[in-house]
Amino acid sequence: MISRLDNVKIAAGKGEKELYELVCKKAGGKLGYFKIIKKSLDARDKRNIHWLYSVAFSRNEESDVKPPLEKLENAPRVCIIGSGPAGLCCAVRLCERGYAPVILERGGSVEERERATDAFFTERRLDENCNVQFGEGGAGTFSDGKLNTQTKDGYNRDVLEIFARFGAPEEILYLNKPHIGSDRLKGVLKNIRAYIEGCGGRFLFNKKFIGFTQRGGELRTVIYEDVNGGEGGELEVSAAVLAVGHSARDTFEMLDRSGIYMQPRDFAVGVRVEHLAESISFAQYGDSYRLLPAADYKLVSHAHERTVFTFCMCPGGVVIPAASEMGGVVVNGMSNFARDGVNSNSALMVQLSRADFGEGLFDGMNFQRKIERLAYEAGGRTYRAPCQRFGDFVRDRASQNFGQVLPTYAAGVTFAPLSEVLPQVAADALKVAVPDMAGRLKGFDSADALFTGVESRFSSPVRIVRGEDRQSVTLKNLYPCGEGSGYSGGITSSAADGIKTAEFIYELHKSQA
Repeated sequence: MISRLDNVKIAAGKGEKELYELVCKKAGGKLGYFKIIKKSLDARDKRNIHWLYSVAFSRNEESDVKPPLEKLENAPRVCIIGSGPAGLCCAVRLCERGYAPVILERGGSVEERERATDAFFTERRLDENCNVQFGEGGAGTFSDGKLNTQTKDGYNRDVLEIFARFGAPEEILYLNKPHIGSDRLKGVLKNIRAYIEGCGGRFLFNKKFIGFTQRGGELRTVIYEDVNGGEGGELEVSAAVLAVGHSARDTFEMLDRSGIYMQPRDFAVGVRVEHLAESISFAQYGDSYRLLPAADYKLVSHAHERTVFTFCMCPGGVVIPAASEMGGVVVNGMSNFARDGVNSNSALMVQLSRADFGEGLFDGMNFQRKIERLAYEAGGRTYRAPCQRFGDFVRDRASQNFGQVLPTYAAGVTFAPLSEVLPQVAADALKVAVPDMAGRLKGFDSADALFTGVESRFSSPVRIVRGEDRQSVTLKNLYPCGEGSGYSGGITSSAADGIKTAEFIYELHKSQA
């Protein structure tokens, strides 16, 4: 019989060995089964920081292996457009259900992406189809692999188990704020690809979705071109999952021309803010910070009429170039599994509404593009990013030198006034919000903190509208899915959306069999 023990306290600096010994003592002997269910850090009292665990255990051998999923015989062909978290987890679940999906990806494999992004980071040579936004793994490949989410979706656990199964650290199954790390995530992606191909699935890299054919309001074929000038093609499919990510602007425009119903969405814009990782850890943990991993934070301010919030916080991480269009500068953040970099960074976002950029379908998308081009101009038209010390930003003066915090942005930075890049309402909100946030995280308003801009790809500016059956309201057999369709945000919720879409497709085909 498996027992459960909650709220087990282990001192900061201690770990699983001490936990196991404590549970053995409580159980009265060695364990035949021991599994960590949850692990979180309690830092409310800086004089008594400790880990809190929940564990399952038994004196006897036990097993929690799940039975395999039921498979569909002679499953029809499904095409998945996009190989980000939504597309890949959809593909894995379809494979488990007996399908052999075809994955259409405009970018390259993760190996190709590494070469393309290295060229952009160091030589500023941008490939508009293979970059931080496009390619195997999607934008999440270069943003730490954070798997925490605000949603309470029942498929979130499935997402964690899929990543762990294919090589992610086992601790993601129980950590309160799990992450894989950009360095380890690349290996996970290769393992997922090998599994899908072993199930008969196919990846068509460097193939861009450019259209479709329909008959009687139902999708029949998917049309693609080779982005490198090779041979394109057309696939007959029973269903297509549209998991293109939040930056596929040309795809959104093509769908609109083709009559697919979409709606504009509100979104947020802002900057990346960098502090010394040691300063953030000391502010969060006090003198115990040396015993603990680099600290994270999550802050919200309502001091201005516009909500300002942090997002995608990267402890011990770096700021990276994330543009996907020529003549635009976009920033993002990432960290490796160890999270041992000198700086920590986070997106610092200001919520906007359609009143700020227009009510048209693509007004928001064009607004994003506008500030990205302003950032490109401010950075010197070389993909260097505009950068400013917070102490100078709040006083509307140009920065002349760096303080304690040095920039990590790989393509280089140029001192420039970010108030001339961001919309005025966003600049005003940041000036008010950062000191307000410092009331909850000491030092957050340090004059030496660095702002690097712009962070403009927080979410999709459009929603590809779907019905309760998860199909496009204007085209049967087309399944909008994930961030690009406006129905999720972040790796975990997008991946869960992909799994749910796979299950809908399976149930539909099962009922028709």
